Amino acid sequence: MKKGDIIEGIIERVDFLAKGVLITAEGEKCTVKNAVPGRRLKVRVTKLRHGNAEGNIMEVLEKGKEETLYDSTCGHDGCGGCIYNTLDYDRQCSLKGEQVQRLLAESYQEPLHFEGVLKSPSPFEYRNKMEFSFGDAVKDGPLTLGLHKRCSTYDVLSVPDCKIVDADFRMVLKETLAFYSKLDIPYYRRMQHTGFLRHLLVRKSAFTGEMLVCLVTASGGLAYEELKEYLRIEEYKSLITTLTFKGTLKGLLHIVNDSLADIVQSDRTEILYGTDVIEEKLLGLSFNITPFSFFQTNSRGAEVLYSKVREYIGDTSGQIVFDLYSGTGTIAQLAAAVAKKVVGVEIVEEAVAAAKENAKKNGLTNCTFLAGDVLKVLDDISEKPDMIILDPPRDGIHPKALSKIIDYGVKRIVYISCKPTSLARDLVPLHAAGYRILRSACVDMFPHTANVESCVLLERVNNRKADN
Repeated sequence: MKKGDIIEGIIERVDFLAKGVLITAEGEKCTVKNAVPGRRLKVRVTKLRHGNAEGNIMEVLEKGKEETLYDSTCGHDGCGGCIYNTLDYDRQCSLKGEQVQRLLAESYQEPLHFEGVLKSPSPFEYRNKMEFSFGDAVKDGPLTLGLHKRCSTYDVLSVPDCKIVDADFRMVLKETLAFYSKLDIPYYRRMQHTGFLRHLLVRKSAFTGEMLVCLVTASGGLAYEELKEYLRIEEYKSLITTLTFKGTLKGLLHIVNDSLADIVQSDRTEILYGTDVIEEKLLGLSFNITPFSFFQTNSRGAEVLYSKVREYIGDTSGQIVFDLYSGTGTIAQLAAAVAKKVVGVEIVEEAVAAAKENAKKNGLTNCTFLAGDVLKVLDDISEKPDMIILDPPRDGIHPKALSKIIDYGVKRIVYISCKPTSLARDLVPLHAAGYRILRSACVDMFPHTANVESCVLLERVNNRKADN
């Protein structure tokens, strides 16, 4: 097998994150991204490293047997989001469970005490936030508004019938695209730094039905009043505010973002209608959410996850709990009900401010939230924890921060991970420090995609000196 070869084979196994092991008729192996079990593929070999081949899919020659038993409800086959939507939902969950167990077992060679994959209560229409991109599906083609094509950095596919969001999202998406398709307004081109239309951000509470709609544009060097006139913002406002939603439109915002990065951020935010805050409820608590708040994107799934976390936390009465990487303080506030005190640490200042407001809103007086990098903030906290909850970003915990966490020597740690590969890496030093997995589980927060949330309860059974 050589770089550039065109090969055919069957996906025999799929590892996290949808990385398939393709086996040719001659028994040769090639790793393929965005793979589904059992598919027969035509693949171009792109890399050879130490005898290991990697390739890109050119064509699906034949679907897997499991796919033929299930009809996908989504017609947007080129979208880069839902890799597994041709599989029955039960099979999706079992597949993810197999992947996570196999991954963790590579770095943690002791029993995982795995409790299975807890399903999302709503496998469809579950997302409470979407960031749609303006662009085109082919170079210089008509305006599109949707999601990036699979394996494409620039091409954007319109997804008017996306099934992981509800009808209100789809209505805003269709109406916004129809409105701007009639106008000769270019979308923002990242490489040339030209154009205006960038993103459409929609947030909707699953439990209150409150919605925020945010149009994100570049300024193009125009003064704001000129920009509003050029983008026909008042007409757009009239359109959105007169739509009939199942939920309640609480706010319509225009966000100006001149950043070169392909992310949604604000250089200027104008509230065109209503407010910039909606309310969500989880497990009896209320949370205020803004366009930029970190919050789990599957509210009903979050209740399942946090119920499992609360179960793992157990009885912490009289104890001090550290919630590190605490975001808007959701887990911290759940832990506060069974703890003497909870200290949350989060690097995003806006999230910390929201956590404080949410704790006040929920009448919790035993929560303290600190803004800053966990690595630095831990040096400034005089209190010592009895238990630690970890919910780090996708890349996991900085090794130096993890070392400080380990040095506290707490009896138990609950680690929540949205990227099992980061959890697998961090388990190595935790295991070396004497921590063992008492219980582990997954929660499918992202049905039809390749992602899954993991949660482990660790207990320190000996100390490092004993291990050495």
